[in-house]
Amino acid sequence: MSEPILNLTDVVVAFDALRAVDGVSLNVPRGQRRAIIGPNGAGKTTLFNAIAGVALPTSGRIVFNGHDVTKLPPHRRAQLGISRTFQITNLFSTLSVQDNMILALRGRSPRKFSLFGKPDTDAAEAPRIMAALNAARIGERADVIVKEMSYGEQRQLEIAIALVTAPTMLLLDEPAAGLSPSERSMVAEIIRSLDRNITVVLIEHDMDLALGLVDHVTCMFEGRVIVEEPPEGIRRNKQVQEVYLGKLRHARG
Repeated sequence: MSEPILNLTDVVVAFDALRAVDGVSLNVPRGQRRAIIGPNGAGKTTLFNAIAGVALPTSGRIVFNGHDVTKLPPHRRAQLGISRTFQITNLFSTLSVQDNMILALRGRSPRKFSLFGKPDTDAAEAPRIMAALNAARIGERADVIVKEMSYGEQRQLEIAIALVTAPTMLLLDEPAAGLSPSERSMVAEIIRSLDRNITVVLIEHDMDLALGLVDHVTCMFEGRVIVEEPPEGIRRNKQVQEVYLGKLRHARG
């Protein structure tokens, strides 16, 4: 692995007296697949929000690809190459798959105001859209209205939308949430097949799925990083087992 594409130093995200993220420092090497795990309330999604710019840190520093992004808004971070999906689908259900892709692509380009004009793709947009749809295994569904797709296909579309802007880092927030076993397998296949030029950081409650997809794991508990190890080490780690079984939580309570 090469130098870190993402570096967090003593990041705190506080809501009044609650430190949802409490002094987190981590480095994610370029091209790595990293999982952030932990029980509910561990601070995983708040940490994601801090990386994406949705929740600005109370203190600490975030550097992405050599840029200090600590105080930058989400759209500036997106322009620098950070893209993300969310736990809950965030699509235009009455539009076609392709129209959703056009909106995502133009929303981050100088053509954003053309959203209100002709929706046809131009010569530069069409191949980028099709490449992203093919990467998400829904290339043949471009003309389908989103509300007519299965939930699993909608999750695949969200990945395609995140990919169409050619990010250098992809944040996946529970990409397999609510999916059937076959749909989860499809999402796992999509993630595995992503180009290694894209760094992937994911939150996923399905431990087996997460550990089968990543190179390294960060385990959080009560806003802090408690363990960082490769998947095989995480499987054997007693502290991680205690966190998920509730023993450590009970001891601290």
